[in-house]
Amino acid sequence: MKSVRLLFSLLLIALITGCAGYRLGPTNGSGLGERSLQVIPFVNQTLEPRLSDAVTQQIRKQVQKDGTFRIASHDDGDVVVSGVLVTYERQELSFSPRDIATVQDYRVALTARVTAKDRSSGKVLLEQNVTGYTLVRVGKDLVSSERQALPLLAADLAKTITALLAEGSW
Repeated sequence: MKSVRLLFSLLLIALITGCAGYRLGPTNGSGLGERSLQVIPFVNQTLEPRLSDAVTQQIRKQVQKDGTFRIASHDDGDVVVSGVLVTYERQELSFSPRDIATVQDYRVALTARVTAKDRSSGKVLLEQNVTGYTLVRVGKDLVSSERQALPLLAADLAKTITALLAEGSW
């Protein structure tokens, strides 16, 4: 009976101390929703249409889901995020077993040059290239397959951007 109590006590101590480093909320030192964020529509410099709206919408959605920042909609955000979509690349991943020239899957990458500035001081808080990826399975035609994968690509890019903003040490 003593060994069962000892084992239970050790297990309880391990559980309590194992979670001691876990922290809820933002990891950058600011309070939850303490600062507001304004997302300016991204500029599309790629040859692929309709990317700007999808990326901007997904960033706003991810910021709301994350909760570190509040979304500001009328030029009143503490932090202003803008960006330029610079590259859209498609890389072959797999080919048809019956025809080695026919691609079955592509890996699509979208790279954006993201800038986050403090509105009051003008200080640049974040400025770097960020890339999002998704897989495109080619159906009957590549254009419609890529169009269907566009929200997934924008969401992956937005998750990475939101994580960089939320974990920033400014």
